Amino acid sequence: MEHQDLLAGFVRLHVLHHAVEHEIYGLWMIEELAHHGYRLSPGTLYPMLHAMETRGYLTSRTERVGRTARKLYRATAFGKQGLALAKLRGREFMGEALKEAPSAEPPTREAADDADA
Repeated sequence: MEHQDLLAGFVRLHVLHHAVEHEIYGLWMIEELAHHGYRLSPGTLYPMLHAMETRGYLTSRTERVGRTARKLYRATAFGKQGLALAKLRGREFMGEALKEAPSAEPPTREAADDADA
């Protein structure tokens, strides 16, 4: 996925959004993210889910159906707080980002370096 480093935060927020609404599991989340243009492999998503659980955003339980086991994830109170904060910051960012820019041209690298000086 192009710009993966920038979009990874959106993927995590998308996961958290659905985990607040209902329990999620990996394959369902991969398919849901694909509807939004994100192509994640299990080798990318499952470590992300595990890391989000380790950091306290998600909790999980294992559900067994016959010989099959599925790990179901749900947002914790900490995850819900994080999502609420992300929504607030996202609205703030979108308000700023969608304003009509005075110039259609992005600043040059030299102009950005001059502004930092």
